[in-house]
Amino acid sequence: MTSSARVFVLLFNARTENEGIHTIRIADRNKVLMFESEDDATRVALMLEAQDFPTPTVEAIDPEEIKEFCQSADYDWEFIPEGALFIPPEANMEETDWQAAATESQMPESELDRIRRQLEGLL
Repeated sequence: MTSSARVFVLLFNARTENEGIHTIRIADRNKVLMFESEDDATRVALMLEAQDFPTPTVEAIDPEEIKEFCQSADYDWEFIPEGALFIPPEANMEETDWQAAATESQMPESELDRIRRQLEGLL
């Protein structure tokens, strides 16, 4: 890897509470792709969108920050040099980790109704 001050990664729901990073799954491992070129990252983002994936945002980030994230999440990472032809896999995950986290964080409607009734009772 070059001594680049930044690499480009693909994020979903960038700068939100439900932000997720694009990974590819190889066997039972997740791998984060770090692109040297913003143009190459954008090309892959467009390819993912064409495969009916949610539209990712290309974000510049310090490669050391990505490596630290990968270590903490037990993910692998791969540096994609400028001009390398990377084609995303045809198969998409039915539900991503960040989508599952959003689903888990939502309260069931029955629980929301119970809380509403309690709050109304306080008035």
